[in-house]
Amino acid sequence: MVNITINGNAIQVPSGTTVLRAAEQAGITIPTLCDHPDLHPFGGCRLCVVEVQGARLPMASCTLPVNEGMVVTTESPALTKSRRTILELLMSNYYDSGYKDGQKETTQFMRWVKHYGISVKKAQAPAPRYPVNSDPNPVIWVDMNKCILCTRCVRACAEIQGRFVWSQGGRGFNTRIVAGAETTMLEARCETCGACVAFCPTGALDNRLSMGAGKPSTVVTTTCAYCGVGCQIDLNVKDNHIIRVTSNPDASVNGMAMCVKGRYGYDYVHHPERLSKPQVRRYLLKGEPKPKASAGANPGENSDPLWDWVETDWDTALRITAEKIAQARDQHGADSVGVLTSAKCTNEVNYLMNKFTRQVVGTNNIDHCARL
Repeated sequence: MVNITINGNAIQVPSGTTVLRAAEQAGITIPTLCDHPDLHPFGGCRLCVVEVQGARLPMASCTLPVNEGMVVTTESPALTKSRRTILELLMSNYYDSGYKDGQKETTQFMRWVKHYGISVKKAQAPAPRYPVNSDPNPVIWVDMNKCILCTRCVRACAEIQGRFVWSQGGRGFNTRIVAGAETTMLEARCETCGACVAFCPTGALDNRLSMGAGKPSTVVTTTCAYCGVGCQIDLNVKDNHIIRVTSNPDASVNGMAMCVKGRYGYDYVHHPERLSKPQVRRYLLKGEPKPKASAGANPGENSDPLWDWVETDWDTALRITAEKIAQARDQHGADSVGVLTSAKCTNEVNYLMNKFTRQVVGTNNIDHCARL
């Protein structure tokens, strides 16, 4: 452990911790843009500079490791002036075209711009340098006029997803973030996972499906229903509709990472043909014998109303299912029953289905839809 002092507070942190992370542990906020706890430190934006006793110049706290006895100051008139200057320089290349973006809240960049009292209209570039909506990606909106070259998208794509889609092109004032060798995102092997969107602090990368949707009225944390990994996601809900899905940084399984289905495949929830309640045949609800089907007709094509599907509650549907499985097992043997599980269930649910099939029903007739 290393003993340091930050803003007069004596704290202990493990050796190798950066000053920025040490301050976070002490509940002290240091402004930053290019840094993210899930990514390797970059030290590019210089917004997180702090004063260190004995050092000639302010130092970037995101890349500065702690040393025994270090004395750090995170706020001073000189640091405030430095941060304002940095933000004004970043704003000189920033341009907001005025469209309604899909951010769930004010971007991290705008939060610090407003915190230090900088006027967006006065400080931003006089005209856009790049076309808005510049990439045909079906789910990711690209507006490089809002890019501040923090490279969080580059590092997220490389370090978390391992796709290496984004990189830097050009030199000096013309340096910019590009996909591949200045191609489209899909041509650069993008798998549209949206990690770059999740890590972008300015809105240069956004969710196309959420553009203009506004802010959610509530955020619901749930488990993604697409596979058995069990990723935790946040559903942003407005007017009882999901308007976007965002990463949950506290998720123990996936953190900020998600696949394209988990982040963008949520429209099925509101599909008009989606069943929201269990349905059973009318004859089962009435407890009557199975009616005979018309010759050459499928059960759904029979005119007998006892064949109709009827909505019911879960307790009733599960009771009828259990009774029918038990009846088939008792009358025709356990191997007359087969169970098909789902790849959209969690591993825990599929484990329980395996136990149910083999130990409760007493058969090995179980398969998985991912193998079919």
